[in-house]
Amino acid sequence: MGGMPLNDMPWWRWRSNVRSALHMLSDPVFHQECWLAGREGYGDVTDAVYRLVEDTWLDNWSAEKYVGTIFRDADEAALVDAAVLQVLRIMHQIGADAPVSAYLEHPGWPEAVVAAREAHVLLATNDGEDPDTPPRSLDVLRIMTGSAS
Repeated sequence: MGGMPLNDMPWWRWRSNVRSALHMLSDPVFHQECWLAGREGYGDVTDAVYRLVEDTWLDNWSAEKYVGTIFRDADEAALVDAAVLQVLRIMHQIGADAPVSAYLEHPGWPEAVVAAREAHVLLATNDGEDPDTPPRSLDVLRIMTGSAS
C-alpha cells in the first residue's frame, strides 16, 4: 500500500523543504557528485541544514511539536529530531561556513548520514515516493512549493 501524497499535510511546503534537506544529507553519492563537485543548483551542506531548521525552528524545539502539520506521526518526528541533532552537532563543531569536505571528513558524519537516511526513507515512503531516487535540484523544489526564487 502506497503512502499519502506530500501535499495532504497542512504545512506541506515546510515538509517539502525538510524532506529535500534530509534527502541531500542522507545520500553519500550525492555528496560526491553534487556537493564536492560543486554542481550548480543543489546548494551545499549549510544550505541543506538551513532548509531543515530555518522555517521549522527544529534547532530550538522538537519535531514532535509539528505532528499533524509537517510530520504525520511521532515516528517521523523522532527520526527527524535524531537527524537534526546529529547534523547540528557537526555544524556547530566545524562552523556553518566550513567547506563541504570538512563535513564529509568529520568523524560524526557517517552517523549523521545514517540518521538523515532513516528519516528520509520514512518520510518519502509515507508520502508514497521512492526514497532511492536522486535528490531534486533547488529549482525543482521551488517549482514544487511555489516559492519565489
